[in-house]
Amino acid sequence: MKPFVAALLLAGAVLAAVHHAEVIAHRVGEPFGSLVLAVAMTVIEVALIVSLMMTGGAQTGSLARDTVFAAVMITCNGIVVVFLLALTMKRRIAVFNAEGTGKALATVATLSTLSLVLPTFTTSATARPSTRRSARPGRPGAPR
Repeated sequence: MKPFVAALLLAGAVLAAVHHAEVIAHRVGEPFGSLVLAVAMTVIEVALIVSLMMTGGAQTGSLARDTVFAAVMITCNGIVVVFLLALTMKRRIAVFNAEGTGKALATVATLSTLSLVLPTFTTSATARPSTRRSARPGRPGAPR
């Protein structure tokens, strides 16, 4: 299958999934509707990342981490700056909901810690050499 046709089919499938999630979200109402949409978008993103990692081989080992890092940077820098700038230009003062902002930043901080920092400390011994010093000859516990 040509890559262009595959991309069109993928875009159609994603749009159909989002449409169905919106219909369900509208039927269940708030706050569960927002949760349905958030879970649907997360499942779509994870499915795309996993499918890319499965077809890419060893070269795509860091794709999930890089994707989360890009999402964090876009959220923290791009969206916040654009909306604050647009709001300030329109009203001459920036007003925002501190409760919602705090929850969003806590979520971003948790996701970035789990996906960017934690894997550094949880890699297996076979993935990289041990950083422990070997015992020197003449010291207790040294090989003979």
